[in-house]
Amino acid sequence: MAPPENPNGAGPAAPSDPAQPQPQPPAKSKGKKKDEKKDDDLSEEDLALKEQLELYVVRAQDADPGVQKLALESMRQEIRSATSSMTSVPKPLKFLRPHYGTLKSYFETMPESSDLKRYMADILSVLALTMSAEGERESLKYRLLGSEGDIGSWGHEYVRNLAGEIAQEFQKRQDDDMPIDALMELVQQIVSFHMKHNAEPEAVDLLMEVEDLDLLVEHVDSTNYKRTCLYLTSSSKYLPAPDDMLALDIAYTIYMKFEDLTSALRIALLLDNKYVKQVYTATEDLQLKKQFSFIIARHGLAMEIDDEIAADDNDKEGLQEIVNNSKLSEGYLTLARDIEVMEAKSPEDIYKVHLIDGRGASSSLDSARQNLAATFVNAFVNAGFGQDKLMTAPSDSSSSGASGNWLFKNKEHGKASAAASLGMILLWDTDSGLAQLDKYLHSNDAHVVAGALLGIGIVTCGVKNDCDPALAILMEYINKDDTNIRIGAILGLGIAYAGSQKEELKSYLSTVLGDSEKSTLEVLIFSAIALGLVFVGSCNEEIAQSIIFALMERSEAELAEPIIRLLPVALGLLYLGKQESVEATAEVSKTFDEKIRKYCDVTLMSLAYAGTGNVLKVQKLLGICSQHLEKGETHQGPAVLGIALIAMAEELGAEMAVRSLERLLQYGEQNIRRAVPLALGILCISNPKVNVMDTLSRLSHDADADVSMAAIISLGLIGAGTNNARIAGMLRNLSSYYYKEAAHLFCVRIAQGLVHLGKGLLTLSPYHSDRMALGGLVTVLHACLDMKSTILGKYHYILYIIVLAMQPRMLLTVDEDLKPLSVPVRVGQAVDVVGQAGRPKTITGFQTHSTPVLLAAGERAELATEKYIPLTSVLEGFVILKKNPEYNEE
Repeated sequence: MAPPENPNGAGPAAPSDPAQPQPQPPAKSKGKKKDEKKDDDLSEEDLALKEQLELYVVRAQDADPGVQKLALESMRQEIRSATSSMTSVPKPLKFLRPHYGTLKSYFETMPESSDLKRYMADILSVLALTMSAEGERESLKYRLLGSEGDIGSWGHEYVRNLAGEIAQEFQKRQDDDMPIDALMELVQQIVSFHMKHNAEPEAVDLLMEVEDLDLLVEHVDSTNYKRTCLYLTSSSKYLPAPDDMLALDIAYTIYMKFEDLTSALRIALLLDNKYVKQVYTATEDLQLKKQFSFIIARHGLAMEIDDEIAADDNDKEGLQEIVNNSKLSEGYLTLARDIEVMEAKSPEDIYKVHLIDGRGASSSLDSARQNLAATFVNAFVNAGFGQDKLMTAPSDSSSSGASGNWLFKNKEHGKASAAASLGMILLWDTDSGLAQLDKYLHSNDAHVVAGALLGIGIVTCGVKNDCDPALAILMEYINKDDTNIRIGAILGLGIAYAGSQKEELKSYLSTVLGDSEKSTLEVLIFSAIALGLVFVGSCNEEIAQSIIFALMERSEAELAEPIIRLLPVALGLLYLGKQESVEATAEVSKTFDEKIRKYCDVTLMSLAYAGTGNVLKVQKLLGICSQHLEKGETHQGPAVLGIALIAMAEELGAEMAVRSLERLLQYGEQNIRRAVPLALGILCISNPKVNVMDTLSRLSHDADADVSMAAIISLGLIGAGTNNARIAGMLRNLSSYYYKEAAHLFCVRIAQGLVHLGKGLLTLSPYHSDRMALGGLVTVLHACLDMKSTILGKYHYILYIIVLAMQPRMLLTVDEDLKPLSVPVRVGQAVDVVGQAGRPKTITGFQTHSTPVLLAAGERAELATEKYIPLTSVLEGFVILKKNPEYNEE
């Protein structure tokens, strides 16, 4: 150990020290760098300082208290003046190193409770900064014995060192059940020092270590609260539960304290909406309440505006309208007109066949399937525009001319998707949507009726309405005899009311789920999925029970059906992102038939931890993927998807997951390789990263048909709504490469539709919204794990569930009367400024546009004018601007 050697080392060093500088000059002539440096270091001033300090050390051990006090005072002065700036080890500390042992042993002999002993302790505490052995925590020990002075005066480095030692000491004292009051007093001092000196992250870290974040609230002020909260919210991603929620809670309290209400609302939404109402009632400003309502509508939260929030009936109605998202369609079309993309596009405009040379240019293979693909492309591209060239094109001769014609160019269940595509085209526009779909409800063809019902669900997706038209229409059809019609109605309800947790639906759909005589397997599965979507993340026990019973009652033959996999997904949706709450259900799932047991287990775990970035769960899933199994096991697919779902919430985790997935591609079995492209797709959804794009491009030519189809769909997912030219080019080449393979060609078409989603105005990124967006994506991806029997079979309409994640990627600024208002904004790549000093720029490489503008993945906007003040700090979706009273035009 170092300390016992010290006194001996210090003994001989003291007398020989003054003599040391003499042999230096000859050394210098040898030209040795090292010695030269030593000589330069000890200039005459330094030599004087060194001798001075040695004198103090001798004097400090003098018998006369007066002499002692003077020596200690002088030493203290020297050290303080040197530690104020910390670029290298301060000279006094360097010269006093050899005497640390001597002073320490003398300190033990000093009489207790004398002021001198405290003085000495202060000095030793600072010397311990450079001298004390690892893990001894001497600096802290002497600090607690020393005088109660201001610790900041000893310099920054000293305070940081103390903070580190406090953290270790705190752990130890907690384990041994010792009192921690003395430590907490020091913590108070350190935190207030850090907060005054712009070191908010260090203060937060120390308080996390000593488990007392509440102290923060009293130490923040209006200059540093934003940075403190930014650090708290970003670190919450990396904290284990329940600490992560605690950090957010403190951030919420701080925002409320400084009345930064929109930021407080964003945190309230992260905290499972428990404070939303408080934020509303904290202000009287109606404009602010409107802004909150826009944020909530964007988030997809079903919320009732009651008298507490707005007393006046007109205000109440106005706010409820915004929360119901009824402004979405109008705002989206404003954006489309501004960017001049209103005119309808046909699938041919997307395929761009003329750019493909040679084969495949004129493939007329399997025309019904090609028409089905065109139906989807048309629906995705014209989503929300209210007009297209296939379904809504006006025809001169008769009322049902053109649209009817296209409808009947599809075979049987293809007609269902064609009718439903009308819902997608009229997305969010409930009034005209319901009117146009109505005529199909009276068709004699069951498939058309089923499609129209699904379309009604799609039209009202994310847009709530007080009189619930979708509920009224769809309920009539839920118990019809025809299976297709039932599925259409059930899935329509699931999409229309996703995330709303409507009680009426629980009773209706649970009876369908429990009635296995009348309901076929498909109906059961889709009613489970619909329940899962409506009650997503609600941990509802009753529904979980009924889905579990449905799973247990299935016969061997039924469990062998590929579509059965959606049942565990439905169960998992109930616990989406809810972490531990899933454990009871997961225990029950261990009693299932062995065919589905593991699949269920993995699916539940991956959905419950989706978006949490929980490293332990990712490791567990990687463990499952590393086993080499005999044929017929299917549970590794969801495990791979699970890795992506858990890691996708934050940048670092996502990058690491991409690397792990590369490994799985090299060493995994076939069923793992089939899931990897989909996992990559969800990790970078609507965010085409080049490395992922290249991997998928490579996989899209894979020898295994399932891998290549999954890769093609994933190319569509990562480019969804971006119009990315490189991906569009890849897909065109793939369409000529696979011109003979109907299945592959279908996938290429779907992907092309996704890349041009909403003509490039929409995104599928599920991060800011409530769980329903993620729920929709998860369902579609699980269905894609076995393309041949779902998407390429007769369940292609599962693809429409993706509508839950569709949102305009726009920034639309409006004035106080909610009329669009064009202002200049700077749009650039967002920069992570957490914990950086000063006021760093939050965006880089920006361009100035006038609103409305599109925001791509990872972009951020800020106002480029001072004429208006935005009511929210994060500019996305609808932002209300109010005039800046202090602005005067030049």
